[in-house]
Amino acid sequence: MRLIRIGAFGAEKPAVLVDEHSYVDLSDIVRDYDEAFFRDGGIATIRPVVAQRLERGEVEQLGEQRIGAPIARPHQIICVGLNYSDHAAETGQAVPSEPILFTKSPNTLVGPNDDVRIPRGATKPDWEVELGIVIGTRASYLDSVEQARDHIAGWTLVNDVSERAFQMERGGQWLKGKSAETFNPAGPWLVTPDEIDDVSALGMTLDVNGVRRQTGSTSTMIFDPFFIVHYISQFMVLEPGDLINTGTPPGVGMGFDPQIWLQAGDVMELAIDGLGAQRQTVVAPR
Repeated sequence: MRLIRIGAFGAEKPAVLVDEHSYVDLSDIVRDYDEAFFRDGGIATIRPVVAQRLERGEVEQLGEQRIGAPIARPHQIICVGLNYSDHAAETGQAVPSEPILFTKSPNTLVGPNDDVRIPRGATKPDWEVELGIVIGTRASYLDSVEQARDHIAGWTLVNDVSERAFQMERGGQWLKGKSAETFNPAGPWLVTPDEIDDVSALGMTLDVNGVRRQTGSTSTMIFDPFFIVHYISQFMVLEPGDLINTGTPPGVGMGFDPQIWLQAGDVMELAIDGLGAQRQTVVAPR
């Protein structure tokens, strides 16, 4: 299934996408795709309901409705840094021997086509196409990498927008460069694991103003998604609905010579095979 949330920011209704033009509305039985939904086995619960409604033809047209992030604001957003060796090389940093972890403020989460706002004082805004993992059941001290599979609700496309001056030049705190408002577009949908044959073989792209900047594949990750979930669970508790951003392939703005930074009016377009596409316009600070 492809879980989608539709409507104005803060008032999205949960649904399941049928095709690119239509969906099955679930707002009468599901409050939201939030921690309680995943914790209580919501995905298994809605499968027969969706099947019944499809049989009865209870399908609505998407039209021009806004698509929100595919999950409600999570308990936490955990990110993995330098998880592609060629990206580490372009930034001049060593390939990590263990996953580099940092957090991103949960209120950065926005829809896949919402504007991305440059924060005040920013001088080096950057882009990062990434695979997102959504946690389905509570994970703590998992015994094996294989066990991690049972704790994943699905996959989504994310743009881990970054402000490099805040990240690198303001005391070495990555959180500062990652947590501005609108800095985590996600979606357009959450794809359940049964829909993806091999999550470690997905093509990834990102364009800025129609120019291809990133081309990569999840096959070149240093640490695969299942290892990442297992690893993180050894240090913190992952709650249902939590989001993990798994790192980006090469082609970010800071990797060019001369470096390229986002400006107001720029348009980012990104996609991952099977996970849909996003389009964001960059807007000026408040």
